[in-house]
Amino acid sequence: MKTKKLAAPQVRAVLGKIRFAGLLGVRLAALHRDGLTLECAVRKELLNSAGVLHGGVAATLADAAVGVALHYLLGSHRSITTVEMKINYFRPVTEGKIFARAHMLRMGSTICVGRVDIADSKRKLVGAAVATYMILPARGGAS
Repeated sequence: MKTKKLAAPQVRAVLGKIRFAGLLGVRLAALHRDGLTLECAVRKELLNSAGVLHGGVAATLADAAVGVALHYLLGSHRSITTVEMKINYFRPVTEGKIFARAHMLRMGSTICVGRVDIADSKRKLVGAAVATYMILPARGGAS
């Protein structure tokens, strides 16, 4: 059965429900055939004591990118949850924006896996992540 993807305003609405991402200023940058790109402006409040973007910002961006991409591609608002995530940081980010490009690698009926390329404003790769999500059963026991 083929599903219809969500439109950009619907994807923004899904992203808007992730309150922590809202606090960070995460926004939808682009929709792609196999996922999407989120962005976040680097600002003083998001820097760590070394003066570089806190790793938790990149991790949140990566996690949200896979979760929102999953909703986008499923064309639904099914309940989902992160099962596992691994992130690697390659280089520090101190200014501009950070981008998280999610590519869904597997869309199963219960388990979905996405890869995220994390880049800076110069489009240099600054990190990468893999996140596994579970699609939760619908309320009432039906899937």
